[in-house]
Amino acid sequence: MKTPAKSFTDLAVWQNAHAMVLEIYRLTEGFPVHERFGLTGQLRRAAVSVPANIAEGFRKFSSADKARYVNIAEGSLEESRYYCILARELGYAETASVLERMDAVAGQLAAFARRLRQAGEKR
Repeated sequence: MKTPAKSFTDLAVWQNAHAMVLEIYRLTEGFPVHERFGLTGQLRRAAVSVPANIAEGFRKFSSADKARYVNIAEGSLEESRYYCILARELGYAETASVLERMDAVAGQLAAFARRLRQAGEKR
């Protein structure tokens, strides 16, 4: 049996989301300077919101509260996905690698939300 996470940093979904943020920061370093307060800032903020919401929800008491934060993370992930598509289409960066990581994070978030809902149903 798997031991429960003691910290949000123990969660594989948080670890992968954090790695995604680091990848996005490296990716956006190459964006045009005129995008610093536009696309660069928006993409970074949306991406940071994913692991931040996982972390914030970690200490919530109820499964429903935890699931709410996971859902917010899912929304931020989709926002980030759009910004990566836009960056690619504007010719700012090749985003295939980060989009693949986003797919993995999305799967982990969906599984995490499912487990939280099931835990809430058992109460």
